[in-house]
Amino acid sequence: MNNNWLRLSLFAICWWGSVAFAPSTSVSKRISTGSSTSLYGVRSAVRRARDSLLSKDRTDKDLKDGIAFFYDRSSKLWEDVWGEHMHHGYYIPEDRTDHVQAQIDLIDEVLKWAEVDDKNPPKNVVDVGCGIGGSSRHIAKKYDCKAQGITLSPYQANRGNELAKEQGVSDKASFQVADALNMPFDDSSFDLVWSLESGEHMPDKTKFVNELMRVAAPGGRVIIVTWCHRDLELGEPSLSKKEEKILAKINRAYYLPKWCSVDDYCKLLEKEGAVDIKREDWSYIIAPFWKAVIKSSLNLKSVVGLLKSGFSTIRGAYAMLLMLKGFDAAAERSAAVIGGIPTVTSGPAGQGLSD
Repeated sequence: MNNNWLRLSLFAICWWGSVAFAPSTSVSKRISTGSSTSLYGVRSAVRRARDSLLSKDRTDKDLKDGIAFFYDRSSKLWEDVWGEHMHHGYYIPEDRTDHVQAQIDLIDEVLKWAEVDDKNPPKNVVDVGCGIGGSSRHIAKKYDCKAQGITLSPYQANRGNELAKEQGVSDKASFQVADALNMPFDDSSFDLVWSLESGEHMPDKTKFVNELMRVAAPGGRVIIVTWCHRDLELGEPSLSKKEEKILAKINRAYYLPKWCSVDDYCKLLEKEGAVDIKREDWSYIIAPFWKAVIKSSLNLKSVVGLLKSGFSTIRGAYAMLLMLKGFDAAAERSAAVIGGIPTVTSGPAGQGLSD
């Protein structure tokens, strides 16, 4: 059986011619009242700790609330140590140590791979699962375009807007709490739909892809970068118990639903009308990232920051060892998929691009 079972997958849908779920009532209340991550009281914290220890399945609401809480608590620490980009780096050569630049290079290499360039620059971009907005601001500066980012985390949205103002791009880049599965945008609003390492948080992958395609304008592009497990072999009903067990541990730490494969995404894209879909393995490009992150945490500043950030962040740091284990065992891979979307569809407006 192919043991390449855990994949960070890069998907780009080029339409020649979409961590963010709906904020729950409690999250919305926190935003409106301006309160901090005290959203979770003692009773809620005890329940989450109990459910975590028992590995109880999480509801969509649990996932939404947990994701917002996790990133509210951990984003400042990440920025203090790694800067504004909350994603893997591009490690060519593999021994490079300029990690911040490696993260920027990943953005640029993804754009190049998807054939987004100065000859055909985007004008309107949406960053789905934007973190604190590093990709959005970089793309806005690079192409002198407008960029809107959405996230579940009020901290991330606020910090993204603060950084946009500090960097002099608040007229180009803006951020808000919104729902990747029900985005607050009209159909065909963006000529570049960008989702960098947020798709793994989506409990409904079909709806996720549907929404990305819905807001993409004719002649635009959809680019997805996300974690996936390996494709199943012919006749293989599921991952092995060992594989499922490791994935479950990672899911507990990062508030993830069940994973899908690269092949699953290809089928979803085909269903949405994508054409000329192709895929490429980028595993070796991002593999050194986890070792670099773990190494960066081995200092007093990072340890103190972890302790201040709380249990969920500490557990997330532990999960890095699981991710590293996957790479060391040749179990994690990065795949690239690209496809085109017809610019003409039949039937009612949008039919063929979304169900």
